[in-house]
Amino acid sequence: MAEPLFERLCLVGIGLIGSSIARVARARGDIARTVVATTRRAETLARVRELDIVDLVEPDHTRAVQGADCVILCIPVGAYAPVMREIAPHLARGCILSDVGSTKGSVVRDLAPLLSQDVTLVPAHPMAGTEFSGPDAGFAELFQNRYCILTPLPGTDPAKVEKTAELWRRCGSMIETLDPATHDKVVAIVSHLPHLIAFTICGTADDLAQETREAVLKFAASGFRDFTRIAASDVEMWRDVFLNNRDALLEMLARFSEDAHALGRAVRWGEATFIEDRIRRGRKIRQGLIERKQA
Repeated sequence: MAEPLFERLCLVGIGLIGSSIARVARARGDIARTVVATTRRAETLARVRELDIVDLVEPDHTRAVQGADCVILCIPVGAYAPVMREIAPHLARGCILSDVGSTKGSVVRDLAPLLSQDVTLVPAHPMAGTEFSGPDAGFAELFQNRYCILTPLPGTDPAKVEKTAELWRRCGSMIETLDPATHDKVVAIVSHLPHLIAFTICGTADDLAQETREAVLKFAASGFRDFTRIAASDVEMWRDVFLNNRDALLEMLARFSEDAHALGRAVRWGEATFIEDRIRRGRKIRQGLIERKQA
């Protein structure tokens, strides 16, 4: 077995992503010699102890990060700033500070100004997840053959970036590197906008008259079921994602709205060629995902 990458890995937050990292670390043994989990909720801490997926459960954030050579924020991005103000003075010299957030411009905005010169920020975004949350939702295979995008700032120590990349490789991920702005625009279309649409269409169904709504739930076809799976996602996390990637999301929503209106006009006026083109383009995207084994 290879030597552990880190002596002490601290997971701030232990929901789906954090508990999955913990499970991989426990299964492999070469990610960290000691894994510490910290979170605010006493019931979550108690459950993590019952699950026995980390070496140490610590209710105090400042004690949890002390001595850690890697700290990963696994909390909603809206909570980064207050948590960072709390832990920043206690981060060890040489520590790598990373995260798993779905927005990256806001991560740099909220974390970088509070960093000391001897702590290295390497933001990360594992492109993996389910609609479930909490420590029971995690599983060691979550990151297998999924992309993890790193968004280091210019001038970041390459060795620290590589060490962060290796952590995710050992979790099973494929690594890509983007600048934060590009990352946020890409995920706005591939992740954030689909979630916004899913929440909206389920809200529309819920607003129907009671009799019709029951029929919707009773006879829902697979397409609507897919929307409901996405719409079952964590409320706090997605609220923060929308608010912290506002500009990119609104840009993609505007583009989508124009395209949806164009398709609606084609349906209204019977423009079969236009409709067929849109369907074929959708099939092409799906085939591309299958070929990349991301379907």
